Amino acid sequence: MIAKANRLKQVNEYYFSIKLREVRKLIAEGKPVINIGIGSPDLDPPIAVSRALQNTLDQNHIHGYQSYQGLPEFRNAIANFYKQYYNVGVKPENEILPLMGSKEGIMHISMAFLNKGDEVLIPNPGYPTYTSVTNLVEAVPKYYDLLEENNWFPDLKALDKTDLSKVKIMWVNYPHMPTGSKPTKKLFEKLVTFAKQHKILIVNDNPYSFILNDKPKSILAIKGAKDVAIETNSLSKMFNMAGWRVGMVLGSAKHITSILQVKSNMDSGMFYGIQKGAIAALQSDANWFKNLNTVYEKRRIIAWKIAEVLNCTYDKNTAGLFVWAKLPKGKVATEVTDELLYKYNVFLAPGTIFGSNGEGYIRISLCVTEEVLTVVLERLSIIKK
Repeated sequence: MIAKANRLKQVNEYYFSIKLREVRKLIAEGKPVINIGIGSPDLDPPIAVSRALQNTLDQNHIHGYQSYQGLPEFRNAIANFYKQYYNVGVKPENEILPLMGSKEGIMHISMAFLNKGDEVLIPNPGYPTYTSVTNLVEAVPKYYDLLEENNWFPDLKALDKTDLSKVKIMWVNYPHMPTGSKPTKKLFEKLVTFAKQHKILIVNDNPYSFILNDKPKSILAIKGAKDVAIETNSLSKMFNMAGWRVGMVLGSAKHITSILQVKSNMDSGMFYGIQKGAIAALQSDANWFKNLNTVYEKRRIIAWKIAEVLNCTYDKNTAGLFVWAKLPKGKVATEVTDELLYKYNVFLAPGTIFGSNGEGYIRISLCVTEEVLTVVLERLSIIKK
């Protein structure tokens, strides 16, 4: 056997990859397990998206390699979308780079800017991929606390007092996953100031800004942000296109060029038809988001009730595809979720998979129908009794 690379010693298989394998095994054994743990949208994209893809299949000369930078009309659609909804002006020719999902972008950004031994500020709790990719490129994770009493915002004054001399990148993610905390303009302004003071690249991962949120924000709307910040985004959540793998990174031409140096050596462009579908999605009117959120609002009401039968507390002023619920004092997240899985056939996520500050919390997904959530509520209502 050839020994695996040392970099894999600090990288574990993704939690959901492991747990969903267990869930499938239980289902195969006849257990009626309901999965409300992951954020894979169950709804369809706008009908115009599928039609745009279908229309391309009858065209000639579309099946070859595409530009590493994407179709010009795709980049124009992204630029127009950002101007319309975020009031951010970006140049489509050199300040936008399409990605095959924003998760891919996390790797490309890290490879473009991090050397071995560089430090990376990572939120706790936060998206586990920030840590795994940091380890894969042999940089060093440096966690910063996000706490409920501070609205899950970073304590930048506390960070100022630490040694940041080796920090190259700071990952932020607002609206925040898993807590749903919404950003403010003041938060983004402070982050830009902080980045300039310490010569750090801020990366805002922004895929949830339209889900249950009527005031989407981008860090790039802040004056001077492009000097020190880039932003990733995705069509996965806002247009129900998770399997299409369509994302984007936006920022200064200098930053985008560096990321393109990596990306152009990693793939050979996005399929033409997928780009056409993405353009159609980005040209949807505001009614799309209104109708989408009407569905999620109804689901969230039931998810809140599920949290209540588990004696949890939660914040109603959140965004995103999840309800982040605080367990009663003394309850251990993994013990609660394992009991729900093995005793009640309900799978949801323990907060600890997002970091140590997730202890004492659980995450409920809104990516199932009202009917399914109601079945979960009925199964768990016995707990309250």
